[in-house]
Amino acid sequence: MVSQDRISRLAQQIGERLQGASQAPEEVQKGVQQVVKGAFDRLELVSREDFDILMDVLQRTRGRVEALEKQVAALEEALDASAAVTDEDAEEVREAEVGSDSPEEDAGAGETGR
Repeated sequence: MVSQDRISRLAQQIGERLQGASQAPEEVQKGVQQVVKGAFDRLELVSREDFDILMDVLQRTRGRVEALEKQVAALEEALDASAAVTDEDAEEVREAEVGSDSPEEDAGAGETGR
């Protein structure tokens, strides 16, 4: 994932630091550490501690999302069931109205015919 260009620049910088090997080993080590630290800073890496913290946050958030998904599904089921009951009640009322209208008309027609 790290581009070859960055790696080759890092290797070149380390090589340049090591060419001055006549310097004290501590200075060479400090120079190499500075080059490596600079390379890691440019890569925008996170520490293991920060990564672990973010993973904990992610897991808690995922748990909350799953709980909310279950809650929404339950509410949708309740709403669908409520709508179905309401539709059935409305249909029964319509049938009762239609059923009660017909006998009244027939009864009314029979009385006027006498």
